[in-house]
Amino acid sequence: MPIRVLVVDDSIVFRQILAKGVATDSNIQVVATAIDPFHARDKILEFEPDVVTCDIEMPKMNGIEFVRRLIPQYPIPVIVVSSISDKVFDAMDAGAVDFVSKPDANSPKDVQRFIIELIRKIKGASKANILIGEPKESARHNMPREIRQHEIIGIGASTGGIDAIYKLLEQLPKGLPGIVIVQHIPPIFSKMFAQRLHNQTHFNVKEAINGDIIKRNHIYLAPGDKHVQVRKRKDGYFLKVFGGEKVNGHCPSVDVLFKSIAEQAGERALGVILTGMGYDGAKGIKLMKRKGAITLGQDEKSSVVYGMPKAAYDLNGITKQSSLELMGHYIVKYLR
Repeated sequence: MPIRVLVVDDSIVFRQILAKGVATDSNIQVVATAIDPFHARDKILEFEPDVVTCDIEMPKMNGIEFVRRLIPQYPIPVIVVSSISDKVFDAMDAGAVDFVSKPDANSPKDVQRFIIELIRKIKGASKANILIGEPKESARHNMPREIRQHEIIGIGASTGGIDAIYKLLEQLPKGLPGIVIVQHIPPIFSKMFAQRLHNQTHFNVKEAINGDIIKRNHIYLAPGDKHVQVRKRKDGYFLKVFGGEKVNGHCPSVDVLFKSIAEQAGERALGVILTGMGYDGAKGIKLMKRKGAITLGQDEKSSVVYGMPKAAYDLNGITKQSSLELMGHYIVKYLR
């Protein structure tokens, strides 16, 4: 059965571009379009879509408020389609599972890029676990009195990872070893996401640049179009940030980061793989475990998409599987 999609956008031109584009994939069927959230509600009741794509800026009600109201009543995966703006992160907070940046409608190449990316994300969203109900409070854990050997923490995530990363960082105390994160995210948005984490957590968060020295209580987020590797020198670790071909369909790639951590830090590292579609990071985290690192994977129940953590678990690359709510507890426990 094809994935049934509802397209919500107030622009007739963009509705047509999107609907015709994703319909080129035989596994996707656009069952209806809507011009605003109120029109969309009627279409949801009539056509029962599997996935909804939704613009943020719309008349009568914006996409953020639409998602916030929709999810508790109709737990349908929503992909936000937006111009470049940090409002996409508000939409993710409201319950959207993913986002795609709008293309330049006058650029066939950009439109093609957008359609390919959106098709991939629709397929991932159709398998998403929509988490509804009151959010669980995640306790912040105390800093271990002594960190025996760990010098670096690597985190990888994809679909659902923006919210998961924020919730995980909320649980963690100050003073931890440096953290390097790969989140599958478009360019420009990665810098916005890093700034948002910097403002909303007690960590010093920045988008990684080539040559960054990894410091305690600092977090380095891979740029949206660059790979990141960890390199060792006499007095610690630094980052190599570089462009390159996609690995496992992604740049940045979690595998690229994890493999470098395994080779450079070995048992002095800790790896975490969170919610995400596909298998990026599975081989890398297995190598980390083989080199002596502690490795943690998010469990199925708390994952939006149990793809990347499952692939890592199936490869026997995970020391401990945990819910997102307890992930911080286990990180602190294993750092002791």
